[in-house]
Formats: sequence, structure tokens, C-alpha cells
Amino acid sequence: MARKVLMVVTNHTTITDDHKTGLWLEEFAVPYLVFKEKGYDIKVTSIEGGEVALDPNSIEEKTEWKEAEAELQDTVKLSKHDATGFDAVFLPGGHGTMFDFPDNETLRHVLQQFAEENKVIGSVCHGPAGLVNVTYKDGTPLVKGKKVSAFTDSEEKEMQLEQHMPFLLEAKLREKGADFQAAENWTDHSVRDGNLVTGQNPQSSKSTAEKVVAALES
Repeated sequence: MARKVLMVVTNHTTITDDHKTGLWLEEFAVPYLVFKEKGYDIKVTSIEGGEVALDPNSIEEKTEWKEAEAELQDTVKLSKHDATGFDAVFLPGGHGTMFDFPDNETLRHVLQQFAEENKVIGSVCHGPAGLVNVTYKDGTPLVKGKKVSAFTDSEEKEMQLEQHMPFLLEAKLREKGADFQAAENWTDHSVRDGNLVTGQNPQSSKSTAEKVVAALES
């Protein structure tokens, strides 16, 4: 039986009136291809369903990404039924996730179920915004005491977007008790702590996905 991976992406499209955002393409396309190459069944969902907007700064004309991009034309809306039937869940980033991931009740429910069953949870760059409000059923934050990486506050400030974010992701993860692991800005850095896998930035997309595969195969 092929392993099944649930991918959840953002539908949020604006940071400010004149600054468009969305899903960061590389963080979706590269892991998608890693999972495809392993023969996994992939279900692509989004918070609202429908067509997924890409962050304009992330659009690259890469032929090998076309299959992944096609999956974003008309996505299924994430539902609570997606909490079962999958071996892993993966959350790509893009600044959009900072707005529609943290407080989405469906995503929180799905991730709580994965955590309770000790299934693989993977996420990269701003994708860990989806983890910040997730708890186990006893109220313990999912990330508490776990080695976690994500887009760093330093990288956010370098982009000069920190004042437009609802919160700073690294700071919030630390606040929730995560053992936050950062490398130099814009370098490939991913961390696996048991079945929780997180990556720092777009450059970490492939290594994060490969660690998800390692967790699934172990």
C-alpha cells in the first residue's frame, strides 16, 4: 500500500493593500515532487478550497514544477475528515499561512489528531504558523519541548515585513515552549524531532521533505 500524504496550503493573498502574498511555490512544488518520486499518494487541500494564489515573488518558470502547479488550480477544502486516512501531513509556507493557518479550527483539529496518533507532521518556512495553536487533548502545546525550526525573526526583519505580520513566528514558537533551532539566514536547515519535521526557509524545502520521508520509512 502506498503511503498517503495530506498537503495543506494557504488561500490568503494579501499582507497589505499593495503587497500581495499567497503560497510560496518552491515550498509546495519541491516536497510534492519528493513525495511523488517515492510513489506516495498525495491529496492537496487548502483552507478555503478552490484555486490557490501564489506569492508573486515565488513564481518561477520551472518545467519540473508544472505538475505540482496544476494541483493548485482547484483544490479541495480541508475538512475534519482529513484527520484520518493519511500517514503524514505537510504544511508548505508563504506569508499567507501567517493569516489563515493559526486560528483555523479545522486545521487545528486535523493536526491534533495527527499528533495524538504520533503520525508524521512536516512543515517548512511559514508553514509552522499552523502549529502554534495546536495542542494535544490535554492542552499541552504540540511544539512544547520539541526541536523546531521555521522562518526566523531575523529573516522576517531582513524582508522588512515584521511590522505587517500578526506575530513573529520564531518568537511565537519559543513562547509555546519550542526548542527553536536556527541556522544562518537563507541557508538550508531542517530539523526532525521524532515525527515532527520542520524547515527554516524556502532553501530548506527539499531537506524537510526528505526528513518527512525518512520519518515515514523508519
